[in-house]
Amino acid sequence: MNEMLKRSVCLAALAGVALGATAPAALAQGMDELVAAAKKEGSLTTIALPHDWCNYGEMISGFKAKYGLAVNELNPDAGSADEIEAIKANQGNTGPQAPDVIDVGLSFGPQAKTDKLIQPYKVSTWSEIPDEAKDADGYWYGDYYGVLTFEVNKDLVSNPPQDWADLLKSDYANSVALAGDPRASAQAIQAVYAAGLSKMPNGSPQEVATAGLDFFKQLNAAGNFVPVIGKPASLAQGTTPIMIRWDYNGLSSRDTLNGNPAVEVVVPKSGVVAGVYVQAISAYAPHPNAAKLWMEYLYSDEGQLTYLKGYCHPIRFNEMAKAGKIPQDLLDRLPPAAAYESAQFPSVEVQNAVKAEVTTKWDQVVGANVQ
Repeated sequence: MNEMLKRSVCLAALAGVALGATAPAALAQGMDELVAAAKKEGSLTTIALPHDWCNYGEMISGFKAKYGLAVNELNPDAGSADEIEAIKANQGNTGPQAPDVIDVGLSFGPQAKTDKLIQPYKVSTWSEIPDEAKDADGYWYGDYYGVLTFEVNKDLVSNPPQDWADLLKSDYANSVALAGDPRASAQAIQAVYAAGLSKMPNGSPQEVATAGLDFFKQLNAAGNFVPVIGKPASLAQGTTPIMIRWDYNGLSSRDTLNGNPAVEVVVPKSGVVAGVYVQAISAYAPHPNAAKLWMEYLYSDEGQLTYLKGYCHPIRFNEMAKAGKIPQDLLDRLPPAAAYESAQFPSVEVQNAVKAEVTTKWDQVVGANVQ
C-alpha cells in the first residue's frame, strides 16, 4: 500500500495560501477566529458530493456536528464539469445555488485556476500533502485517490469480467455502464483512458484516448454498452449489472448493498488507472470562511480517516501511517496492495490531453448519448 501511495505522488502540482506552517499557539488562535467567522456566515454550500462517495455522508454529518453549521448540498450526482459551470453561472450570486467548494478530477484544477474561478488557501496540515499533489500557490490540492474497477452484480453476472477485453464478450450484452457522462465526468473520461491503456500501454495520451474511444465504439456496437449513468440502484435492479467505477465507490456500494445483491469489485488485469481528486474554494464563495473551515476538516486526521472508511486513500496517508494514526481495522478492509501494483497515475498534462480528445470526439466516434 505504501508503494501505491508513492506512485500517487508522481502526479502534477497543486497549490495553496493562508494558514501554512504556524506555531501551535498561533494556529489555535487562528482556528478559533476561523470557526467564529464561519459560524457568523452560518452555512456552507457543497456540490457533487453523493453520500456514498468517499464516505461524504459521514463527512458532512461530522462537519455539521462539530461546528454547528448548516450544509446546503447541491446536485449530488453532478460531474466535475458541472461543478465548474456552477461557479461560472453563479458569479456574484450569494443565493443557495452558488457553491462554496468543489471536489473535481485533477485535470479540472489547473484550468479553474487559469480561469480565475477558484481562490488560494493552505490548510494547517499543508506540509503533509505531497508537493507533487498540490498547487504551489494553494489554489487546488489533492484530497484522495483510487483506481478504476468493475463493480459487478453477482446475482446476474456469475462470471465477472477480469479485464477490459472481457467486456466485449457476448456474455455481457446490455450490461456495461459508466458512472458518469464521458463528455463531462472525470471518472468517465478516465475510464475511457483506462480502456485505451489496456490496448496501448505505451501510447501517447492522444493515441491512448483514441484507442479508448474505439473500445467504447466496439462495446456500443456489440450491444454491451448501456448509455445511462450507472448508480447503485441501477446495479441492484439489473439495469446496469456491470459498472465502471472508482474502487472506493464500488467497495462502499458493496457494503451498503450487504449481499442484496452480492457484489464483486474487480481491479482489471491491465489498464489500471488511478485518479486523484482535488479540492478548491470558489473565487465567488458566498461563505468563504465556512469554505476554509470545511477544508481544515477534510485535511484533519478526523477528515482523512473518514475518507479511508469510505475506501478512499487520503492524501496524507503516508504521513499518518508513519505517525501510527491509522487503525489496523481500516487497513484490513482495503484490497490487497498487489492488485494495484501496475497502477498508473496520469499527470495533469496527460489528463488534459485525454479530456480534450474524449469530450470532443465521444459523440462522433461512439455515438452513445450517456444520460
